[in-house]
Amino acid sequence: MSAGAQALLSRRGFGLAVVLLAAGLAVARLFDGPVLLDERMRGALLGGMMAAGATALGTIPVLLSQRFSQRAHDTMLGFGAGVMLAASAFSLVIPAIAAARSQGAGPWAAGGVVGSGILLGGLLLMLIDRAVPHEHFFKGHEGPQSRALKRAWLFVLAITLHNLPEGLAIGVGFAGADEVGARALAAGISIQDVPEGMVVALALRGVGYGRWTSAGLGVLSGLIEPLAAVLGVALIGMSAGLLPWGLALAAGAMLFVISHEIIPESHRKGHEAFATGGLMLGFVIMMLLDTALG
Repeated sequence: MSAGAQALLSRRGFGLAVVLLAAGLAVARLFDGPVLLDERMRGALLGGMMAAGATALGTIPVLLSQRFSQRAHDTMLGFGAGVMLAASAFSLVIPAIAAARSQGAGPWAAGGVVGSGILLGGLLLMLIDRAVPHEHFFKGHEGPQSRALKRAWLFVLAITLHNLPEGLAIGVGFAGADEVGARALAAGISIQDVPEGMVVALALRGVGYGRWTSAGLGVLSGLIEPLAAVLGVALIGMSAGLLPWGLALAAGAMLFVISHEIIPESHRKGHEAFATGGLMLGFVIMMLLDTALG
């Protein structure tokens, strides 16, 4: 490696270390003051930290220089999609309908509120997807002025779009009355975050970034989840009437990510059967986890 390339790598590594430190301090500050005094906030923060830790865990194979086939990548993506799909149904949509009914809404009204919230959540993610410059792993650049940003940060933005609704979903879950269901949701999201963290780091490694840089960016991508989880609790805490809407919005956002990002990526390289098998296995595991714990 040339001296210029080494200098560039050092500058990137230093910049990454600064960003990681700042994000870590931001998460650490959440453990001070009002957050720990509120049981729902505390639960959401711990759930978000568990999901972030699972994302970090998934990057370890990159540090160990392990290589996985494209078929394994696609199977893991499908598994993550299945877990998120089941979480949307059993941990978000069904509790949202129950919350609306408990607030006096009839069957049609409750379904209308939740259906509207799902569509609104998907619409919001679509607007974010189009407004924020980012890069898909295989489709390339998207969004305004995307070529002006460094590829590494385009990846980080794309991954953040994936993890933001997951963190919000955890927070909204803990804002409700079903703490056991919220824990199941956090556990399910954490399960799918392990292969997601590995796929993210491996994708970055595959386009030329070093092992530590790839793993570091993968870890960084998960730190949005505890922040988003606390935000989800805070938003629902403003009004109990927002709970059905919050659950439905989170479900819609997750459904958008599943359909718009994860499934297309898992089918792009011709391993549809393995990706579909992973999706079904992930769905069943999350369903069992949710129903057994709930």
